[in-house]
Amino acid sequence: MRLHSSSPLVFLASMLPGLTAASGFDCAHIRVDGIEYDLSPLAGVHSLYHVEETEDVVVNTTYVLNICSPLKGAAIRGKAKCGTSKNICGFQETKFLDGSEDFEYAFPIVGLDPMGHGSIDPEITRLKQLDSAQEGLLVKLSGGEYREEPTKPDSKKAASAVIEFKCDPDRTGLEGLKDVKDDDEKQRRRAMKRDGDDDNDKDHGDDGNDEKDGDKDGKDDKDDKSRSLIFKSFGPGDDKSYVLKLDWKTKYACDNQVRDNKGSNSSSHWGFITWLIIIVFLCTAAYLIFGSWLNYNRYGARGWDLLPHGDTIRDIPYIFNDWIKRVINTVQGTGTRGGYSAV
Repeated sequence: MRLHSSSPLVFLASMLPGLTAASGFDCAHIRVDGIEYDLSPLAGVHSLYHVEETEDVVVNTTYVLNICSPLKGAAIRGKAKCGTSKNICGFQETKFLDGSEDFEYAFPIVGLDPMGHGSIDPEITRLKQLDSAQEGLLVKLSGGEYREEPTKPDSKKAASAVIEFKCDPDRTGLEGLKDVKDDDEKQRRRAMKRDGDDDNDKDHGDDGNDEKDGDKDGKDDKDDKSRSLIFKSFGPGDDKSYVLKLDWKTKYACDNQVRDNKGSNSSSHWGFITWLIIIVFLCTAAYLIFGSWLNYNRYGARGWDLLPHGDTIRDIPYIFNDWIKRVINTVQGTGTRGGYSAV
């Protein structure tokens, strides 16, 4: 049968490649070398802070990421917009020490196109393939771009992220991660100061708090050893494209994590069945004890007569024996010749 170009089947077939490419990175169902991993507990919008200082400028960069889904509203920080369909974005603030106007620049690192098309081309490798002493996953995600000179469109380079998920049974992976809402509030306060509202803050007595926040922001997250998610570097790689490198220590990158969770779930299920058997046993025992007490006090019963429905209980072996014989006769009866035998 020939399919015309207007056939719905042709339309769906043409759409399948695009739908598959747009599927992105499924963090909850990862299977490498026959081993399952589930990184969905690390979902959510997280941020990292990195600062670079020279004699002329100070560059503050905040990396915002969500490995399991697009950033959506978190991809907008003040006037800087990265793209709501992105998974990882960088927000760069350049402060010139000569008094020039500060410059803000947002750039996508990982994610789909604005309409949700494209692919982040996930590449997943077990760390044991690279180093037998390491346990975890090496995940590479792409789909971003970075301008070496933000004001020049022709300086655009491809951008991607390489995240090393390292097995650490003692860490969930969420230790020390910042709340993006708190970061947005600090950005708003700094913007107010730049606009000349710092005098108003002093009148309200908030200057000291902002100063403390500023000191905290001035600390590079790369130096915070208590964090599970660590910034390593961002710069051009061998192919001249820019790569964000992160380390993420978490128990969810351990090879046996999913298997152990399934085992614990089955154990809890078996525990429910055990409790059900115990409850049925206790109810049966209570019924027999109460029934025996009632028969003793009301009728003065003794022995088997104490048990409620004692006659039925005594007849159970005979009833079961008759049932077995009936089953055997039914099965054997199909091979007889109408019940007649030769004389």
